[in-house]
Amino acid sequence: MLRAHTVDDVRRAEAAAMADLPDGALMQRAAAGLAAAVLDLLGGGYGRRVLLLVGSGDNGGDALWAGARLAARGVRVDAFLLSDRTHEAGLAELLSAGGRATRDLDDLDPRPDLVVDGIVGIGGRPGLRPDAVAVLERFADVPVVAVDVPSGVDVDTGRVDGPHVRAALTVTFGTHKVAHLVDPASLACGALHLVDLGLDLGAPAVEALQPDDVRALLPRPSVDAQKYTRGVVGVRAGSGTYPGAALLAVAGANTGLVGMVRYVGPERVADTVRAAHPEVVGNGRVQAWVVGPGGGDDAATMLAEARADDVPVVVDADALRHVTGTLPGCVLTPHAGELAAMLGVERDEVEAAPLEHAREAARRWDCVVVLKGHHTLVAAPDGRVRVTTTGLPWLATAGAGDVLAGLVGALLAAGLEPYDAASVGSWLHGAAATEAAAGGPLTASRVAVHIPQVVRETLAPPRSGMLG
Repeated sequence: MLRAHTVDDVRRAEAAAMADLPDGALMQRAAAGLAAAVLDLLGGGYGRRVLLLVGSGDNGGDALWAGARLAARGVRVDAFLLSDRTHEAGLAELLSAGGRATRDLDDLDPRPDLVVDGIVGIGGRPGLRPDAVAVLERFADVPVVAVDVPSGVDVDTGRVDGPHVRAALTVTFGTHKVAHLVDPASLACGALHLVDLGLDLGAPAVEALQPDDVRALLPRPSVDAQKYTRGVVGVRAGSGTYPGAALLAVAGANTGLVGMVRYVGPERVADTVRAAHPEVVGNGRVQAWVVGPGGGDDAATMLAEARADDVPVVVDADALRHVTGTLPGCVLTPHAGELAAMLGVERDEVEAAPLEHAREAARRWDCVVVLKGHHTLVAAPDGRVRVTTTGLPWLATAGAGDVLAGLVGALLAAGLEPYDAASVGSWLHGAAATEAAAGGPLTASRVAVHIPQVVRETLAPPRSGMLG
């Protein structure tokens, strides 16, 4: 499991660790890891040119100590000091190793190979001061390595309010931070590299499933399984206007993770579904329902009939407009626009603070909420959140959400708890999209086709190059 913690969690863990370590030991570990990551990105040291942007806090100290290590490896290191209060020991070490320091933009090498962002760390507020913005604009075409987090983002919420660094690589220390995983701040982080500091940390604020976690959670048939014991999922979806939504939701459900898939909907749509999926049958007893994709005017009836069976329900698309009370044991799968309508706010408010709104929705409706996006969030009523880090931009395509709803419903019917079903389903959905795209465009139908292959790969013994 990839875990991310709040600033307060990190501060407490660092304080406990420093009480048992020599003075400055944690900073030296961080600087060593940062310098190694920079050298790896540069492809070597001698003759390269690095610009450090140095603020007043420990973040600036990390950058200075790392700069001293880089200078010792033959890197030309310039430090641009953005504050009168600079980490004195780090600055002295940089200068003794042959680095340079200045507060004058015109003194800097005009063509550095890399910029290291040590402006503000995890204690910083969103936004940047004008002097920091000015130097970043001057070197806008140079790749940036952020120290711990990109300066200017909100570390604990993932919000972005004002100018901020956009990094090619973020080197973080001790644990991941919420901003590394949660949009929109995660979009500013680039690749992530974690330097282990040996911190003793508690429960994370958010987490992200990794292949081993998905492998442990995936349902498997027992040796004496039969189709009913493996679970039966029902799909109520589609209409004369949107028959394809039913086909896609059924395709997501009919990937082999349950013993049977049922479809209930308009007869003309049912004929199309059976033609595409001859193993799909009609109405009957189920362990979970998927309701809403393409349901149109019938979505309210679909939801009411599914809820009457007293089994978990995945509520998607048109059915979301008819959610009026709490839905314990169920899963809602809105995108930002749909969730905004449900909460009575503007879409851009949800997109600016998806973590806040996903948690609020999960509490309000007492169920799991899957807020779909670049990094999909799966929020539980008790405040737990998982972030989906699989997938790619090509997945933003019509019908992909219908496939996801069907897949989550299948996992519910197979016996997973709603939080696990939603987060495993979202992970598989993103991984299947990556395989289907193969570096290029894709359609929702292809995502469904690739789900069984991703399940096979995930269940196989771990090997190099595994999806993640």
